[in-house]
Amino acid sequence: MRTTLLDIPIEIVETIVENAFEWLVVVNQQGEIIYINKNYCDFLQVNRNDVIGMHVTDVIENSRMHIVAETGKEEIADLQYIRGNYMIANRIPIISNGEVVGAFGTVFFRDTQEWKKMNSHVKSMLAKIQTYIQDIDRSVKYGIEDILGESKEIRSLKEKVKMIAATDISVLIRGESGTGKELFAHSIHQLSNRSHQPFVKINCGAIPEHLLESELFGYEEGAFTGAKKGGKKGKFQLADGGTLFLDEIGDMPLNMQVKLLRALQEGEIESVGSTKTLSVDVRIIAATNRPLEKMMEEKRFREDLFYRINVIPFRIPAMRERMEDIPFLLEFFIKKITQRSGKRINHVEEEVLDVFNSYSWPGNIRELENVIEAAIHLTSNESITVDSLPDYIKDTSLYPLGKKKLKEILEETERKILQQSLNKYSDDKLAAAKVLGISKSTMYEKLKKYNLEN
Repeated sequence: MRTTLLDIPIEIVETIVENAFEWLVVVNQQGEIIYINKNYCDFLQVNRNDVIGMHVTDVIENSRMHIVAETGKEEIADLQYIRGNYMIANRIPIISNGEVVGAFGTVFFRDTQEWKKMNSHVKSMLAKIQTYIQDIDRSVKYGIEDILGESKEIRSLKEKVKMIAATDISVLIRGESGTGKELFAHSIHQLSNRSHQPFVKINCGAIPEHLLESELFGYEEGAFTGAKKGGKKGKFQLADGGTLFLDEIGDMPLNMQVKLLRALQEGEIESVGSTKTLSVDVRIIAATNRPLEKMMEEKRFREDLFYRINVIPFRIPAMRERMEDIPFLLEFFIKKITQRSGKRINHVEEEVLDVFNSYSWPGNIRELENVIEAAIHLTSNESITVDSLPDYIKDTSLYPLGKKKLKEILEETERKILQQSLNKYSDDKLAAAKVLGISKSTMYEKLKKYNLEN
């Protein structure tokens, strides 16, 4: 025998109604409350028995329940400001025998931040099954699940990505080469409301200065010698509605910085050879490993452009600042590389981890992956040993205990640190001295001592 709703005890029906929605209110055709669940009463700080029979506008601020009950027109996913927060609510008319007899309203997100967080969470889950979903934007190669690591810094950055992804705020991602800046840019786009729109990248440092303007803004037919027939769309036009990733923005020439700033401020571009302006809607994510503050002091980077792109700053930590992630990354890269190469690795010697933990990783996570790949191909068995590692890693990581005196080891280490500092700061001795916390004169003395003056 089939059971109907009428056969279910009233206590069960009440329990279902009470808990089916976090916040629920029902009004009659006159807009008077005939039911409101306990969760909603707790939030409003009212007694349920007191508000039953009251007009909904006397209980819930900015309510439109009485309007829906009167007009019979539903309102879906509407914003409503209640007690200091914007809520997202549904209001549905109740129809009986063809007539509107009331309405019920539910709040399914208590504030817009909760909605954004849930929106990002859902998109993050979709990314994990993107190989089974045909309409995922293939211009984005990476998602938040590709950001590897469990260190406090990485976990914090991943949460920050989820928090700001749904906005259209400009983001500036900073970090050394090889830290994964582009990966974060992809993740922000993938979790944003623009995720099904284009993600377009341009490397501002890899394109010659005289071509950068046409690459960014496009050109008209006949704009210059060699221009394609019919012209060409620029990156701004290609990214319209989506995200434009300006990689290595610190390498952009000053004259182009002016034109870029104008495009960002006005939301309009002008193709090379054209007199017409085009409106574009793009979200800007920029990235650089350059010291922009110092460049601004030296008038090599515009302050107004910096503040335009640096609304939400991201700093990606260097590998040496997240050494606790090395075992996790080691396991991941071994699995990835062995699957591709077909080689089996089932053990890593403890001494290898000691070497990795004592190395400074100037090439960051990219260098770590390259070293692991080299070690896998250099090992003659199924175990990665110190002998499997590239020579330069062993030479810079292991101290020759028992072979050299302490003074020699310290001097050798100091020389290597000085050399690494000069390499990192492009032989800028003053910058290297500042970072190392030594004076200009001390720096030059040590460079002379170790024959590093050139």
